[in-house]
Amino acid sequence: MRRTLIAGNWKMNLNLQQSEALAKAVAESADTDSVDVALCPPSVYLAAVVNAVAGSKVAVGGQNMYHAAEGAYTGELSPGMLKDVGCSMVILGHSERRQLFGESNQDVCLKTHAALAAGLTPIVCVGETLQQREGGETSAVIREQFEGSLKGLTAEQVGGIVIAYEPVWAIGTGKVATPDQAEAVHADLRKLLETSYNAEIAASVRIQYGGSVKPDNAAELLAQPNIDGALVGGASLKADSFLGIISPR
Repeated sequence: MRRTLIAGNWKMNLNLQQSEALAKAVAESADTDSVDVALCPPSVYLAAVVNAVAGSKVAVGGQNMYHAAEGAYTGELSPGMLKDVGCSMVILGHSERRQLFGESNQDVCLKTHAALAAGLTPIVCVGETLQQREGGETSAVIREQFEGSLKGLTAEQVGGIVIAYEPVWAIGTGKVATPDQAEAVHADLRKLLETSYNAEIAASVRIQYGGSVKPDNAAELLAQPNIDGALVGGASLKADSFLGIISPR
């Protein structure tokens, strides 16, 4: 039985006081007995958020990292640094990293290997643009990103990751894939896991949906058989809306 994972990606938002207050509110009220919850704040607030959720079951993750353990990489964070401040997860290959900062599948693959080696759970993101969807390229794009981002991983290693399907056209736009659209891609990803690895891995790996998830559409999305959680952007910046996704009505 795959356990639902709801992760909040705060992106480049909030200040220190707001981050601490939001983290405490989530830790105090989230139903972590039945759902796994993670918060991914800006890197400068990671330690403060780890402290704010201390004693709860809420996990903390980075929004990105570099693949090297150390070195002359100005502005970057290593997997060990994330672990050192208390992170257990890290988002890799988010569409904004791919689209705005030119990250390739190879970059994501290097980071995924490094995260796993450091004991972090990577949330590996894949997703197509509107042009690609309208051109009927969704399946091909998802396959290319899946294979390129996970290249060289053993079945055991893949068992330690989370995949997030994020249609680029639905991120921050207010548009959302219909439950059927999202489920179709999730089902394709499940088949890719089975054909690339094995049925056991396919049945165990969690696949999140990300793309304008809100309290009013979360329940229907999460009810789909292959959607195992949500990677939430804007709606994770306020406690009431994020908690409404964790426990949708």
